[in-house]
Amino acid sequence: MAPNSGFAILLRSPWWVSFAIAAAIVLVCGALLPRDIAPFAAMGALPIAVIGCIAAWRQWRAPSAARVQGALQAAAAMPWKDFANTLERAWRTEGHEVQRLAGLHADLRITQGDRAVLVAARRWKAATHGVEPLRELHAQAQQQGAQAVYVALTGTVSETARSFAREHGVVLLEGDALAALLLKATPAG
Repeated sequence: MAPNSGFAILLRSPWWVSFAIAAAIVLVCGALLPRDIAPFAAMGALPIAVIGCIAAWRQWRAPSAARVQGALQAAAAMPWKDFANTLERAWRTEGHEVQRLAGLHADLRITQGDRAVLVAARRWKAATHGVEPLRELHAQAQQQGAQAVYVALTGTVSETARSFAREHGVVLLEGDALAALLLKATPAG
């Protein structure tokens, strides 16, 4: 799904927005169309209502803002060894095999079946994240036929680095997505 398609935007919006749009479509169809056609035209609101249900389910299951903030603050206070252990536990909880790498640019190799992902996480606390570490990670991932994931906890990822990541398929794991992953490593997560 395209990131700026109508359905993608509705999935990121509060759940009630989809239901309000679906209700508006039904009301407009009922008001403007002949009675024998209106119910069939109103069926066009069904996909939007389904998106509303999916958004409601995701938002109900999502961690609270306080838990997200707490997870990010706890990660910011961790030394590298503890942070790496937390990432390992979280990915293992999801059913992945995790291997520590002492190599050049990637810190972890995650595998599930025949799919491999190289993760660069050691600079997670950097004040700024430039494009060079992403280039190096991408090159190493290309050599090994793996996907690349770059972890950024604090600071800012430069716009050049974001553009590089988009163009080359490097996943930036940061913010709420990182917190959700870290919460999986905790007993209450």
